[in-house]
Amino acid sequence: MKAVNWIIENWFLVIALAAVLGVSVWAVCRFIGLPTEKQKKKIKEWLIWACIEAERELQSGTGQLKLRDVWNKFCAVPVFSAIAKFISFEIFSEWVRTALATAKEMLIKNESLAQYVYGDNATAEIEKLKKQVEAQKSE
Repeated sequence: MKAVNWIIENWFLVIALAAVLGVSVWAVCRFIGLPTEKQKKKIKEWLIWACIEAERELQSGTGQLKLRDVWNKFCAVPVFSAIAKFISFEIFSEWVRTALATAKEMLIKNESLAQYVYGDNATAEIEKLKKQVEAQKSE
């Protein structure tokens, strides 16, 4: 009887929880239904965004912290948390490395994006990024 009274008194919580659960299940099912190449593409697009946000939060020179931050964000997204259980951290690290290289290129080419990420230090940070990219290409 107590359970029934609790449900009656808190019906809005039950509805909200059911809605959140339903949307999460729907998102996971929709993502899983995509072909594998489309799944990878969506993940890699999301990783570019996550790398840019990690760069904005942690700035340059914090590679391992950024990697861990992106991993934590990846695991927090319901659609990706299921995938995180099936891929190794090494594969994920490689994906992040690729996404970070793309993000660096985007930051170099797009001044307003660099301003968003680095603020007043954008010019100096872009010069650092250009040197890093050149050094990686020469290796």
